[in-house]
Parts: sequence; C-alpha cells; structure tokens
Amino acid sequence: MAHFNIPVFIPHLGCPFQCIFCNQQKITAVHHTASAKEVENIITTALKTLPCDREAEAAFFGGSFTAINKEIQQFYLDLVKPYLAEGALSGIRISTRPDFIDREELEFLLAAGVTTIELGVQSLDDHVLAASGRGYESRIVTQAVELIRQYPFQLGIQLMIGLPEDHIAADLETATKTIAFKPDMVRIYPTLVIEDTPLAAMYKAGKYQPLSLQEAIEISMQMYLRFQQNHINVIRMGLHADEELTQGTNILAGPFHPGFGELVQQEIYKQQAALALKELLSGKKNIKQIALFANQRDISKLVGFRRSNIAYWKQVFELEEVTVRPDGSLSKDTVLVCDPRSLFPPLEVTRQEFIKSFLAQ
Repeated sequence: MAHFNIPVFIPHLGCPFQCIFCNQQKITAVHHTASAKEVENIITTALKTLPCDREAEAAFFGGSFTAINKEIQQFYLDLVKPYLAEGALSGIRISTRPDFIDREELEFLLAAGVTTIELGVQSLDDHVLAASGRGYESRIVTQAVELIRQYPFQLGIQLMIGLPEDHIAADLETATKTIAFKPDMVRIYPTLVIEDTPLAAMYKAGKYQPLSLQEAIEISMQMYLRFQQNHINVIRMGLHADEELTQGTNILAGPFHPGFGELVQQEIYKQQAALALKELLSGKKNIKQIALFANQRDISKLVGFRRSNIAYWKQVFELEEVTVRPDGSLSKDTVLVCDPRSLFPPLEVTRQEFIKSFLAQ
C-alpha cells in the first residue's frame, strides 16, 4: 500500500539552537506558525488528492517538535485526532532533535497518536557535529534511539553530507553506525549554503567549500547502497525545496538539483550496467553492439539524464550502438546485458550482486 506524508511546516518552532546550515524560513518558505485553520486546510486539501488505497500521516516538519512547549505540542496533535478517529489518517509523524527525547516525551507522543519519529541526526562524527553547531555528541543520538526503540514508533534518521569538517570516511562511518540502529527509514541531504546562515558567512569568508554536485552524488550513492544492502529504506535524497528557495540568491552554493535523488539512482544504474558490460565483454573482441534491459520502472534511471549513461558506456567500452529496452520479467533493480547477435549468452546482474562487487572494491 502506498504511503503519503502530509507536511505541516513549523520552522524553528521550539528549536533553541542555530545550526550553521539552518534557515528553515527560506528552506520551507514558511515565515509564521501555522494556525489551526491552516493545519486543517492543509490536511483536508491533501486528502482530496490522495488515492483511496493508501496510508497517510500528518507530518510536522521544519522545527524540533519535542522541544516545543507541551501545550503547543498538544494543540497541534489535537488538530489531527479527528482525522485519526475517522480513519482518514493512519498516524502522525514528527521531526525532532535527538537531544529532546526522553521517556516522558515518548509516553506523551504515543498517547497522542504519533506513529513515526524522525531524528535530525545529520552526522555521527563528533567533530562534524561540533563544527556544525549541533549542540550534542553522537552518544546522545544512541541514547535517543535506544529509548525510541522501547516503543512501537517507526524510526527515521535524517543525515547530511558535506558539513564542515566532514569527509567521505566520516560519512560512511555514519552510515555504518546508522545501520546498527536498524531504522525503518533514512533521508540523505547534501549540505547547501543558504543565505542568512552562519555557513553563508563562512562560505563568503572562504572558510567553507561545499561539495560539488558529482561529489554529493557519489557519496550519497555509496551510503544508499549500504542502506539498501541492509534492507533500510532511503525515502529521500536531496532537499525538497520550495520554489521560493530556488529563486534569486537564497542558495549561495552547494550541490542543489531538483532531481538529486534521481541523479543518484542514475549513477547507480550506470555503474551496475558497467559491471555487467565488463563481465560480458571480457576477453571478447569486435563486439560493437549491445542491448540492455531493465524493468519498465527503471528505464529512465538506466538511460540517464539526456542519455548520459548510454554515452558513458559507448566511450568506456568502445561501443558503436547501445539500446535500452524494458523487460517486464526482470525484477526491480536488475540489469540484463546481451549481444543482439546472440553470439554469447546474456548476463544478468541484480542489485545485491552489484552491491557486493561494488563494496568489495
């Protein structure tokens, strides 16, 4: 059954910290606290657009929900209760900080109908956390996760790459530690330099260099494959930015792309098909034509943006023609390569086979 979140943004409400990368008003284009009428309109309008066969949660994003005054928390949660009672919503999702989780708070959330807690962890490297002004150490994240796991909540972990003092080894170690938490879902966000943030001042002073788009794609790919290998759902890669953020000079620098997650998926398919091609063509001469097959849902990822993957395979393997076709018999995340002349048997590479080979490099 399809799952949908109905986002209600409450920027900075309850958050006592100024993380160097954060300007929630610009990221969400929300400049005030949502009123009761606005929350009801958001939910009822969204419900009209959703299919009947689905699950949906009201999702309070943008602020640190559990840091809000309890009366305000209760106010927002009570607005959702009628939708829960009538079955229009299956639950409530909140986003918060790991240092605002305790047993009393979890008991309160459970009684109020909260079903999913997403923790804005960002990194599990203490140097990165300190340089980013997060205000807690990684041990606090571990304590929060251990507490949450004593309750029937779904657990989400939000991670960021490219923060100050960050590097790929720290990102991969963060991924490994996150896997040990066994979260139900993960989000991966590349760091962007947003106007009117401490990070923007660092960038302008030449004290911070953001990741390039290709660097962010490659790091996200490596993290994604590790999560996929361990059957942890990555529900988003890249910032879901409002139109207001992408206009003007709100984004000063950084690897922003509206289809960032798709670019990561395309890179994975490029490398997965390259592995299959390397094995198929090994020791064989004068093969200039190749056909690749994937499930219909994966074709755009296999082809790449503006057929960039096809151009890559042609160049690397000195091919004259590469065709990509759908095959409904193939499982999702599987690539099949064959010689159109049928001189050699086709070769199929599943995602798990690719991950095993990729991580062994």
